[in-house]
Amino acid sequence: MREMEMLRRSSIFASEVMDVFDRSPTDKELVSQSKALCRDYIHSRLNRAGIGWSKPEQSLAALGGTLGEVSSILLWLGDELECLRPTVYRNVARQLNITVASESLVSDAFLAVADEIFSTGVTWGKVVSLYAVAGALAVDCVRHGHPVMVHTIVDCFGEFVRKTLSPWLKRRGGWTDITKCVVSSDPRFRSHWLVSAACNCGHFLKTMVFYLLRER
Repeated sequence: MREMEMLRRSSIFASEVMDVFDRSPTDKELVSQSKALCRDYIHSRLNRAGIGWSKPEQSLAALGGTLGEVSSILLWLGDELECLRPTVYRNVARQLNITVASESLVSDAFLAVADEIFSTGVTWGKVVSLYAVAGALAVDCVRHGHPVMVHTIVDCFGEFVRKTLSPWLKRRGGWTDITKCVVSSDPRFRSHWLVSAACNCGHFLKTMVFYLLRER
């Protein structure tokens, strides 16, 4: 009975989140969608790493619909980005010189990294970079015995979207705008887009290592 109720609530949530794509999303809806996408991205990365967090719900991609399509594209672009610069998206906690046992350190570090990524403006490449960082940091947290930090990362992602990315997303009609990144007729477009994002990500991680060391 409990499992059926959880499944029912999950289905209702998925339906509510996906229905908003039929109109201009509100700030609250953009935050809710961003957190759902972040959870899906993290689950994918934990599964790929062969470690568990909690009993996985059905993935957004499996549920289908517009949000599922956005999640699939984020995961695909994230795969390519991580292949371009694999060292950037591994052992992120160590690169940032933080302990994943502290919720305040994890949240402060993630938000500081997010601020650094978007310090010169917002692009979809940078958005994918932030999802990749969230996934890599979540893997570090679970591997070191602190799976509860996954919720912290998801909440921080939503908070950053609320404070920083929401206006940009609204101007583009929401998360579905990312689908335009993969339909360019020029095959060099995506390659240049991801390489630029990878270079930016490598730069901000080095910056954050020195920043956090200096502040401690």
